[in-house]
Amino acid sequence: MIIERVELFEIRLPLVHYFETSFGRTTERRIILVRVIDGEGAEGWGECTAGENPFYSDEWTESAWVTIKTFLAPMIKGREVEAAAGVFATMHRVRGHRMAKAAIETACWDLEAKHAGLPLWQSLGGVRREISCGVSIGIQATPEKLLEKIEHELAAGYQRIKLKIKPGWDLTVIERVRARFPDVPLSVDANSAYSLKDTALFRALDEFNLMMIEQPLAHDDILDHAQLQRQI
Repeated sequence: MIIERVELFEIRLPLVHYFETSFGRTTERRIILVRVIDGEGAEGWGECTAGENPFYSDEWTESAWVTIKTFLAPMIKGREVEAAAGVFATMHRVRGHRMAKAAIETACWDLEAKHAGLPLWQSLGGVRREISCGVSIGIQATPEKLLEKIEHELAAGYQRIKLKIKPGWDLTVIERVRARFPDVPLSVDANSAYSLKDTALFRALDEFNLMMIEQPLAHDDILDHAQLQRQI
């Protein structure tokens, strides 16, 4: 298939409920969609998962838009793509920017699946129509609101719960959650809000039978994470 056009769209998605982490509060998502169109007029769609700012990742909405439009799209436009599996390698000259690259690659996978007459999940080798999944819940206004939110998500069918934490919203909150839901698979995500000075806190959190404590320290500090793991 020859990719003749690569088009970008930005949509704004107001959230039903704000999502808060240690980075701040999000009330609206700005999402980049990519559409690729081949010589036969068939199209595939992909989504860029970059956030609105460079706090979670060094990619964000504006950087992804410029990277796709200026560098990545020209690398595949007008080229014959034998298989979607080879698209990522076509963009190898651009370092990093994996979210931007993934948006184009996903669109090409979608296009390939449509040519095969298959839904994308089957084209990728999937065999199950349903899978068990979990949900990530942001920081709430009160612990009571958090307990209500967890109850709601469990009733909806989610089987694992991940809770965002930050200094001041951690140990006592998790203690209440675990007391209310003693058997639910539970994890916490700090989004780099702590340091090794908080090791005692993590030891205390570890008593609540958590699946994991995600990214407690700086996102790229592998040595400190290794030290923390040894201490708890």
